[in-house]
Amino acid sequence: MFKFIHAADIHLDSPLHRLGAYEGVPVEAFRRATRRAFENLIQLAISKKVSFVLIAGDLWDGDWKDYNTGLYLVSCLKQLNTADIPVYMIAGNHDAASRISKTLRFPENVKMFSVDAPETITVEGLDVALHGQGFASPAMKKDLSKKYPEAVTGHYNIGMLHTCATGREGHESYAPCSIEALKSKGYDYWALGHVHTREILSEDPLILFPGNIQGRHIRETGPKGCMLVTVDDTGGTTPVFKSLDVVRWESVHVDARNCDSGYDILDRLSEEIERILEANGTIPMALRIHVHGETPVQSEILSDTERWLNETRALAIDAGSGQLWVEKVKFDLSPPLSDQPFQRAEGALGELLKLFDELQAGPQGKLQLFDELQDLQRKLPHELKMELELKNGGEEWLKYLMTRVRPMLVRRLLNKGISS
Repeated sequence: MFKFIHAADIHLDSPLHRLGAYEGVPVEAFRRATRRAFENLIQLAISKKVSFVLIAGDLWDGDWKDYNTGLYLVSCLKQLNTADIPVYMIAGNHDAASRISKTLRFPENVKMFSVDAPETITVEGLDVALHGQGFASPAMKKDLSKKYPEAVTGHYNIGMLHTCATGREGHESYAPCSIEALKSKGYDYWALGHVHTREILSEDPLILFPGNIQGRHIRETGPKGCMLVTVDDTGGTTPVFKSLDVVRWESVHVDARNCDSGYDILDRLSEEIERILEANGTIPMALRIHVHGETPVQSEILSDTERWLNETRALAIDAGSGQLWVEKVKFDLSPPLSDQPFQRAEGALGELLKLFDELQAGPQGKLQLFDELQDLQRKLPHELKMELELKNGGEEWLKYLMTRVRPMLVRRLLNKGISS
């Protein structure tokens, strides 16, 4: 029996995105997160006395020029060398773009697979054959697995590959391959990297992504870490996920339907936060709070957004006792009243609905509206700009206006007794 660790996508010293844009963010804790997560990986390998460690690409985060990142990595790998734990690595797309990786001298326990062609390495003292090839360039579009050798008879065979597999949303289509092609090699385990979400693509043989070891932004939510894999004397394989992250990103969804006041929404948020705290223990977390749904309190919230943003942040800080930081609050609310019965209205209301219809009819109307509102966009407070996610020429802002402002104006006109 032996054990090994399968990790990938370390992205050492990667900056956690857009932190400087938010007030009160614990920048230092986040800035060092990838290092501390990697230290957890080293300590896990030593404490579990694993036979070897596999890193399936992307040690770095692109073309880092600070050599201290590389020196830090070497110091960590030397700890594994002292513990007689070998490390086998393949270069991913970010490693191929890194100047550091081309000049850094690794400790003697580290073996980097060739980037020119697949190679096979047998692990000393074990009947284990590792097969792998790294990226020679950042944008590897061909299927590297096609040229991987067949399994070595009498050995436990592991394939290491940095790949998008059959394609994954949010990830470049690098080294694409099919699950059937990987299975055809006859390997016992495929250690994949590149995709930051943990995913098992096949149970027999095991083909899986461990995900990255530390979430860096709100699209990388939940526990992050590596796979601790145990292989018994019959070749049976048991992978167990081990979390390594030191800060965690979570999305919180609050359904505002049937809420009669803003405080009802806060009560529901409090319940969600309590659930998240219970599920995640004491690890610090960054939350994105999304309040959504049809609710009669839409006008109450949107007419004083800053107040409710502060109320929301204050509730999270209090509930988390300093453990929680609110990265963003998004109010995606609409009134329960539909303006459908008024589609044929005349007078002021009819003119208003006609205007909205014309603006939504095509790109020319949207362009005209955007030109008219550019000055207003520039004057928006920073927090509101972040809330509306202004980008792509204001497309998200215009969408917000169409879907939220239209029913709000209809309601106000009706309240004033204006219908035709």
